[in-house]
Amino acid sequence: MEDSHGPLSVARSKAIIDVLKARGAPSNFLDLHLAIEEAIVDSPLTTGNRVELLQDGPLTYQAMLAAINAANDHINLETYILDDDEVGQRFSEALIASQQRGVRVNLIYDSVGTLKTPKEFFRNLEANGIQVLEFNPVNPLTASEGWELNSRDHRKLLIVDGRVAFIGGINISSVYSGGSFRQSSKVRPGGELPWRDTHVKIEGPVVAELQKLFIQTWEKQQGSALPPAQYFPTLVRVSDELVRAIGSSPDEPYSLIYATLISALRSAQSEIWITNAYFVPDPQLLQSLKDAAASGVDVRLILPSSTDAWLVFHAGRAHYHELLVAGVKIYERRHALLHVKSAVIDGVWSTIGSTNMDWRSFLHNQEVNVVILGVNFGDKMREVFLADQAHAQRITLKKWQQRPVSMRFKEQLGHLWEYWL
Repeated sequence: MEDSHGPLSVARSKAIIDVLKARGAPSNFLDLHLAIEEAIVDSPLTTGNRVELLQDGPLTYQAMLAAINAANDHINLETYILDDDEVGQRFSEALIASQQRGVRVNLIYDSVGTLKTPKEFFRNLEANGIQVLEFNPVNPLTASEGWELNSRDHRKLLIVDGRVAFIGGINISSVYSGGSFRQSSKVRPGGELPWRDTHVKIEGPVVAELQKLFIQTWEKQQGSALPPAQYFPTLVRVSDELVRAIGSSPDEPYSLIYATLISALRSAQSEIWITNAYFVPDPQLLQSLKDAAASGVDVRLILPSSTDAWLVFHAGRAHYHELLVAGVKIYERRHALLHVKSAVIDGVWSTIGSTNMDWRSFLHNQEVNVVILGVNFGDKMREVFLADQAHAQRITLKKWQQRPVSMRFKEQLGHLWEYWL
């Protein structure tokens, strides 16, 4: 483990684990999980962090814009989608205002994720002094290194002054302009469903690990030299959350996020509660969920009832029968377009980030997640999960077996393409 002053001694690390055990975390789960995860992931488990759970777009944007407006030294923003709409313009104006008062602003945006955003939007940011980097341009003539159309930067990461970070599933877009729990927010004025998503605000030593991931991406994409700034200030203990930042990239031999998730699933003792927007499991992930259910673990999945990605939606449903037969409980979230990527296991291991449980996220995308260890944050995650479950419809095996032939055909069509979705 590591805190704001560097690696902890073996004795201090053991003392922290003992505290977790005393709070009710299953000791065999924690011991096993910590050992396996430490062997897989090269980023440290940091102590002394504060993690705030953020639900939906409005509250998340409010917190992000407040941090941007309060920035003193620098702002690093990495996002898959940055739309030229009301929300995108609010961020643009805030970033430009920060740059003009002497804050150094650096932006990475994905070329495919921003296909609908006019180039003038980014030129305006550059004209106002902001460093802008397009990740893996769709046009191979403008790519700075080996061109890979299928490799995308799916991360949603904002770092302010090297002290506070925002991470999760929320892109910068007006689709998040409504909440998803209020009955009055079931349908937006244009007839669209509100988007349901989750983000976190993090302060403490783990922010330095997230900063490293941003800078690594900037350098790999051969961006111009980052302007001088205090990218790694001295970070002090602000609370008691244990957090690990995990980034993954298609350049690596395997996804660190995937390997960490599989180890956590296989170590589960009582509960695996997963909420995910694009669920297209590969054979190993599928087997891990089935094995857990067979061993008596309460495995629950909250998945979308509607989607913005037709093939992905039906490719995921192609696995429902197998999961239901194995005893996995499946719920489909109603009255919202689900975009969450989170999980809580045994009430003590939680993860939130940009990673979907599909082939694309694990093989083709750059992603970033945080893992939070502890009962206190786990309780918050369980509470949110149960709130979503209350807004969901359970899919039973009997009901699923009665679905029409047209649905089965769509599932098989999606299943054929799942590797590339």
